[in-house]
Amino acid sequence: MKPRDPQQLGLEGLGDGGPGTAPSPAALEAAARLLAASPDYRVLRRFVPHEGYAEPGAGAEVARAAIVDTETTGTDVASDAVIELAVVVFEYDARDGTVLRVVDVYDGLEDPGREIPPGSTAVHGITDAMVAGQRLDEARVAAMLEGVQWVIAHNAGFDRPLLERRLPLFEKLRWGCSLADVDWEGEGFPGAKLQYLAIQLGFFFEGHRSEIDCRALLEVLSRPLPRSGGSALAQLLRSAAESRLRLWATNSPFETKDVLRARGYRWEPAKRCWHIVVSGREAALEEAAWLKAEVFGGRGVEIDVEVIDATVRFSARPGTRRKRML
Repeated sequence: MKPRDPQQLGLEGLGDGGPGTAPSPAALEAAARLLAASPDYRVLRRFVPHEGYAEPGAGAEVARAAIVDTETTGTDVASDAVIELAVVVFEYDARDGTVLRVVDVYDGLEDPGREIPPGSTAVHGITDAMVAGQRLDEARVAAMLEGVQWVIAHNAGFDRPLLERRLPLFEKLRWGCSLADVDWEGEGFPGAKLQYLAIQLGFFFEGHRSEIDCRALLEVLSRPLPRSGGSALAQLLRSAAESRLRLWATNSPFETKDVLRARGYRWEPAKRCWHIVVSGREAALEEAAWLKAEVFGGRGVEIDVEVIDATVRFSARPGTRRKRML
């Protein structure tokens, strides 16, 4: 069969340098656009970090947030240590969550004072030799975080406890989580791993080092969501700002354990009590009514209600607890 003319395919630039030469960037881009126009192909572009995203519009409410990511000696937040920290501070329009520009970046290594397990090195590639004698620049991190409205991580329940133990200044800041605060499933994404989200949004990156993970997450958050519209950052900030209340089913009858579990309650061994987290006052009142009717048989009982705001959410620290009569 006679080969088709490259001009018919729109790829005539691919052969401009002669046999054995690499195609020009323009020719590659032309090929990518051609493939992307077909429903039978999907094109992924390598992510190239950049500083500018959008210009602030008229009346923009410019605020700052920081994306953080850690690499560690392991996955135990109580005993493992941070060996790399990246912080990417960016500006956004607080009215609609439009990402504007990156304003500062830090990436530092730290010697944990122990050997890095081979299994951890296999994930992130950081060796004992790379961190030997290294120390995080605490003053630089503190200066970067001044004026920041939010700290964001893609699994804040992991990064926050580790960072608060190493750098207590993170305790004073409000945190959001791009894993928990964006309804990825509702937006049509079956998974929420960062590299998977990137692929679904049309780009790829070499992950598992802190700075590139932060940069890629910012790119993901800047993109419009396919079903609800608006940026993923806007949805994250709305969710992160919501008040959360944890209801403790204090002294619940043993025989109601299956009912509580089916409702979504979790057992806390240390307190020997079932609990659930809900968003907002109305949801808390509805849950309290359910507890009274379905668990305590309509009896008037006293339970603990814990207020969890963004300064303690995802941390190992408790919120403010108060008693409430049902």
